[in-house]
This record gives sequence, structure tokens and C-alpha cells, in this order.
Amino acid sequence: MAQFQFVMRSGPTPGVTFPLEGDQLTIGRDSTNGVAINDAEVSRRHSRLSFQGGKYVLEDLGSTNGTFVNGQRLAGPVVLKPGDVVSLGEQIVLMYDAINMDPGATMAAPRRSARVAPPPAPVQAAAPGYSAPPPVAPAKNTNLVPIFIVVGALLFVCICAGFFWWVDATYRWCVFFPFISGCP
Repeated sequence: MAQFQFVMRSGPTPGVTFPLEGDQLTIGRDSTNGVAINDAEVSRRHSRLSFQGGKYVLEDLGSTNGTFVNGQRLAGPVVLKPGDVVSLGEQIVLMYDAINMDPGATMAAPRRSARVAPPPAPVQAAAPGYSAPPPVAPAKNTNLVPIFIVVGALLFVCICAGFFWWVDATYRWCVFFPFISGCP
């Protein structure tokens, strides 16, 4: 006999296990769901699990941020297999797993499943003769205000020094500063 569960890999409560019990379960932000995940990326009623033929079938309920299985957005119902990665939006990642139940055992042991990485994004072929531009590094958010202050202060000091040098070189102290002693 197998029992199924979701284990949260990333989201508000990583490591939390959601045992899946029943023929119909909804997943969503609302606390009345069978799998309740309180996160803004999750719709109130995000997706539904139906137990059919010994397997769970997952379908999206028109959620805003989408339901994904192994990186593919759901367009219709999908039968889940142990090891499948279910994502709700971009941040919530759940691992679907089967727990094999031995009637003589005192404890349930999770079945080992390989970690499934999301498939790489599809690459579109470029038109002949077209070469893609090199990737651009993200711009650093540099605060330029201190630089402008320092440059402005240096500019002010240079202008003042140049003015006083010109006044001294042309003997115009008395023209600009008549209050200096010794000026006629």
C-alpha cells in the first residue's frame, strides 16, 4: 500500500510535509484547502489533486501564477509520479513522493526518489547570419551623489584659487577688496 505526500523544498516553510489523503484535495492559500500554503504567490484555490486509479492527478484551477510539473506549466490534468517537482508560481516548490507502507512496520519510511531538476529552457534557433549580442551584466546600483559632491567641492576650490591668483598677478587687490589697509 502506498501513501503520497508533498515535501516543501522552497517557500514559506521548507521541509514541511503535506500528507495527501482523500479522493479530492485542493491546494491553495485559503486555510480550508487540503494543502494550505500561506503565500502571496499562491491563489486561494490554486490547483486540485484527484485520486484516480491509485495515482494522483493534478490540475490548475485558473491560478494567477500557474501550476508547474517539472518546469512545465499545466495546460490540463497531469498524472503525478514520485519524484515529480510541483511548483506553484516561481517560489513555491513541492516534491511529490510516495511512502511505502508495510503493515507490519511501526513507522512509515519514505521511498527514495531521485531529485529531478527542472528541464533547461528551450533554445530557439536564430535566423541564418544572426549572431546574438553578448549577455549584459546587470547594472550596479551606484550612488553618484558623493562623487558629485567631491567633484563640485574640488571645482569650487580650483575656481577660488584661480581667482585669487589672477587678483594677485594683476595687482587688483584694491579693486576687489577696497577695505584692505593700504588701498587708496
